[in-house]
Amino acid sequence: MREPGLLKPAFLWLLLLAPLFFSTYGFATWITSQRSDVGTLVFDWETHMPFWAWTIVPYWTIDLLYGFSLLLPNSRHELKQHALRLLSAQLIAVSCFLIWPLRFTFERPELDGVFGWLFAVLAGFDKPFNQAPSLHIALLVILWIMYQRHTQGAWRWLVHGWFGLIGVSVLTTYQHHFIDLPTGALAGWLCVWLWPLEHPSPLLNARLTRDSTHWRLGLRYGLGALGLFILALTYGGWWLWLLWPALSLGLIMANYVVLGAPGFQKRADGRLTPAARWLYAPYLAAAWLNSRLWTRTHPQPDLIVDNVSLGRLPTVREQGSFKAIVDLCAELPINPQGRAYQCVPVLDLIAPTPAECLQAAQAIERLRASGPVLVCCALGYSRSATAVAAWLLHSGRAATVDQALAIIRTARTEVVLHPAHRHALEALPHAG
Repeated sequence: MREPGLLKPAFLWLLLLAPLFFSTYGFATWITSQRSDVGTLVFDWETHMPFWAWTIVPYWTIDLLYGFSLLLPNSRHELKQHALRLLSAQLIAVSCFLIWPLRFTFERPELDGVFGWLFAVLAGFDKPFNQAPSLHIALLVILWIMYQRHTQGAWRWLVHGWFGLIGVSVLTTYQHHFIDLPTGALAGWLCVWLWPLEHPSPLLNARLTRDSTHWRLGLRYGLGALGLFILALTYGGWWLWLLWPALSLGLIMANYVVLGAPGFQKRADGRLTPAARWLYAPYLAAAWLNSRLWTRTHPQPDLIVDNVSLGRLPTVREQGSFKAIVDLCAELPINPQGRAYQCVPVLDLIAPTPAECLQAAQAIERLRASGPVLVCCALGYSRSATAVAAWLLHSGRAATVDQALAIIRTARTEVVLHPAHRHALEALPHAG
């Protein structure tokens, strides 16, 4: 159902965003045109890129789609998040234009007729600066998500086709070099991640951690991000793809130091938001491979007691006869395929808090009514083992922490629990 009274706030947002768009974009263009240190970044193969004059039409339509997109949201929350995404894309792109200016180098052929007029109007405002990240592509990502969210059937296919054509047009109208496209897409997904619809913004609950373990792990990821960033800028060319994993590791650092597990945006159905999947993709691939390598000699889960098993995050085929899953993994997605499911997301190599242990213990006991339960994390060695120990204590199946750990280690010898895990368990009510 659509909330009433959305037209006025939509119009007010447009009154804010439209002047801001043209003023900041024009300001960045003017500043860059005065500089003598503006470089270029173009691959040799781009000289074979065709020029299709007609694609100026889909290129221009993003302006109309921008304005009408503010009329699509069904709630004030959705409208606000969408507008904040558009605003964030503007701020990020213009900041990059000023810090790292680039110039487009190809000459367009002379044109007349309608297409020539459209290019002439565009040239009156859009000079060959403001390249990476492409604001056009960043806005394309944000608008594409909004339009596909509010269309279905043939209309949704039309949306996908037209927006795909807009994406191609930034190259075939000789407006951008290739580097502008992936950087623009990352900027767009970053804005969607910053202002999600299903979760609070990661910025709202940001708190600088005082925990030394969080800092140590965060700094490791930060150094990895810095190393990849330096390699990308030093060697250039195809090494620039390293900017993607560099951004991914930078966000991982932010999760450990500031944002916590919510930064991964794992949904109640076990999957990550689309923005998180794109931004974290290089890290997710490495983390998944790491989990498979560490558990390659013991991939199967182990029955602990009373239909509760402990194991690694399962694939669809590995879920087998389990009727319910309790998931302690914050960073990797899972598809429970309709099974009873509860996620208590905890960062990798971080012990769950007493509150998270209690939440997991209650979930295990509640979901036992559905049938056999699998308690899992990336490896099934630490976070999930702590949750099972908490359940043993909370349900009275173990009287002390040592007894709970002994029960678990008898069934799964690879379990690794550090003093921080024990401290969390000892802080539980009724733990000995």
